[in-house]
Amino acid sequence: MAEILLSFFVLFVVSVLLVSNYYNYRQPMGFSPDNVWEFDVDPGQDTTDRKATLRLLVQELQATPGVAAVTWTSSNTPFSFSNMNTDQFRYKDKKASLTEQYDADDDMVRVLNQKVVAGRWFDHRDDASTHHPVVINQKFAEDMFGGEAAVGKVLTNDKHDEQWQVVGVIEAYRSGNDFAANEPAIFNRRVLQDTARVGNNEQPILLVRVLPGSGAVLEQQLVRKIKQVTKGWDANVNTLEENRHDKMKFMLTPLIALGLVGLFLIINVALGLFGVLWYNINQRKSEIGLRRALGATSNGISRQFLGEMFVVTTLGVVGGLVLAMQFPLLGVFGFATPIYLTAMLLATILIFLLTAICAFQPSRIAAAIQPAVSLREE
Repeated sequence: MAEILLSFFVLFVVSVLLVSNYYNYRQPMGFSPDNVWEFDVDPGQDTTDRKATLRLLVQELQATPGVAAVTWTSSNTPFSFSNMNTDQFRYKDKKASLTEQYDADDDMVRVLNQKVVAGRWFDHRDDASTHHPVVINQKFAEDMFGGEAAVGKVLTNDKHDEQWQVVGVIEAYRSGNDFAANEPAIFNRRVLQDTARVGNNEQPILLVRVLPGSGAVLEQQLVRKIKQVTKGWDANVNTLEENRHDKMKFMLTPLIALGLVGLFLIINVALGLFGVLWYNINQRKSEIGLRRALGATSNGISRQFLGEMFVVTTLGVVGGLVLAMQFPLLGVFGFATPIYLTAMLLATILIFLLTAICAFQPSRIAAAIQPAVSLREE
């Protein structure tokens, strides 16, 4: 029973992680990465006015045939290995949880096809705003404002004496990878006229949405144009889909390892159950022969051994469930309660299915023992 309890607990932990990743995978990503290219622009040792050069570059790229929209942003682009988070935002007396922060301009919504569910995206109306305009995702709105409407709310920043006004809410923004959870996100409006950003030490990232079917010819054309406009800045280009696949490989490695751990565990438990049953049958041949002599059917003998194993398995599963129930109560891993419940159900089904498979053949062997053979061996 102890082996089954331990096996159930390990299967439960593995199931929690797998179920949570599957749940996240099925959630809306909040943007469309197809046909979007990322240009990592490096000014190198150029000390000229980078803001003016970048403004001109964005205009030239937008005017290029085959380009649908251009935006510039910070280094934490979709599927990158860069993060920029903060917990400094506050609404009244409530402080925000750790929130991923992004720089965005008025055209990002066109480049990434983000879905605005309330309010609007940044536009020229924000030029005269007395507060810093921000767009948040629904997760941030739910955590910070609960059931209240988020648009129009004013946030304060603990680190800077500034006020940030929510002008819009997007559906989601899971930019980390396909298995990333929908965490709070906030977008700051940064236009190229701002002196607060794109300073002489900043290396901007350009995201360019191109028309479907665009290939190497347009890519080479855009790289040449970047070098011409910037007078020699370096530009490395990747598609967001390529970045997405690279990040997927990186994330799948531990999941595959986790799956292998679960598989080896199942094999180990299966061998253990099979061995225990085989030993019991050999030790109880006289009992089986006596029962057959008294009229017990082969099906009855088979059901007896299956029933005994299911009783032992049930006791082990009950103990495992008691331990597993502590996870949602204590907030281990920080997942939603339905994920833990699904993992408990999955682990329970796997254990009982494994028991049934391992016990079936030995129970049939026990049922086939004849009374005369068992008594002669005694």
